[in-house]
Amino acid sequence: MKAAMKVLNDSLQKSSGNIPNQMKNAINLIQQEWFKISSTANANPLDVEDYLDCFEEISGALLEYIVNMTDVTGNTAMHYAVSHGNFDVVSILLDSKVCNINRPNAAGYTCIMLVSLAKVRSETHRQVVRRLFHMADVNIRAKQHGQTALMLAVSHGRIDTVELLLESGADINIQDEDGSTALMCAAEHGHVDIVKLLLAQPDCDITITDCDGSTALNIAMEAGNRDVGVLLYAQEHFSQGGSPYTSMKHRRAKSTTPTLKTPPTRTPTSPHCSRPK
Repeated sequence: MKAAMKVLNDSLQKSSGNIPNQMKNAINLIQQEWFKISSTANANPLDVEDYLDCFEEISGALLEYIVNMTDVTGNTAMHYAVSHGNFDVVSILLDSKVCNINRPNAAGYTCIMLVSLAKVRSETHRQVVRRLFHMADVNIRAKQHGQTALMLAVSHGRIDTVELLLESGADINIQDEDGSTALMCAAEHGHVDIVKLLLAQPDCDITITDCDGSTALNIAMEAGNRDVGVLLYAQEHFSQGGSPYTSMKHRRAKSTTPTLKTPPTRTPTSPHCSRPK
C-alpha cells in the first residue's frame, strides 16, 4: 500500500494529476484498500482518520486525489458514508478540507441528495449534516428528473433534513423536469407537517404549476390527501381570494430515490441503497 501511494504521488507531482496507464495497478490497489476502510456500513472513523493522516504526510495532492476517488458507479467515500448514515466518517472526511462534496455519482446524485435516505440518530450527527449542507451547493439538480436535495428529503418525509436544507439556503420554488416543486412533492405524498413547514417559508409560491398545469393543491386533492388540501386551500384562498379547485390531471409516476449500485467485482462488496417503499 505504501509503495503504491509513493508511485501514485510521484506521478501526481510530475503529471499534474494526469495518471498514465502504468499507474493503474497502483491506483487499483489504493482504491480497493481505501473503499474497504472508508465505505462499508461499519467503517471505523478512527481508521479513516489514520489513513487520511498517512495520505497527507506524503502530500496534499495525494490526499485530495484519494479522498475524491470514485468506484465504477462514480461514488466517493463521502457518498457511501452519507448513504450508510455513518456521520462520524462524514465528519472526518469534511475535516480533510479536500472533499468535492458537489461531485455527482454516475446516476447524477451528489452526497447531500443521499441524506434523504439516511437516519440522523443524534444531535451530534445533526450538526454534521448541518455542516455538510452549509459547505455544499444545496440547489444542485440531479441528472435524473432534475430533483434537488430538498425535493428528495420532502418525498421521503425527512422533516429534520428539510429544516436543515431550508436553513442552508435551499430554494423552495425550484422545479424539476416535470415542473414539480418541493411543495408539490409534499402534497403528493401527504406529508402534512412538511407542508406546514414549507408554507411557513415567506418565499413559498403555492401558485406555481407543473408541466400538466397542476398546482400543489390540485396534486394533493388528486392524491386523496384532504388534510394537505385543506391547508393549501386555506393558504391560497387567503392569498388570492379565489377557488383553486380546477380539473385534475393524471401525473405520471417517476422514481424519486437515489441509489448506489453495487459494482460486481469490487472487494469488499459495495453497499446498495434499496428504494424505500
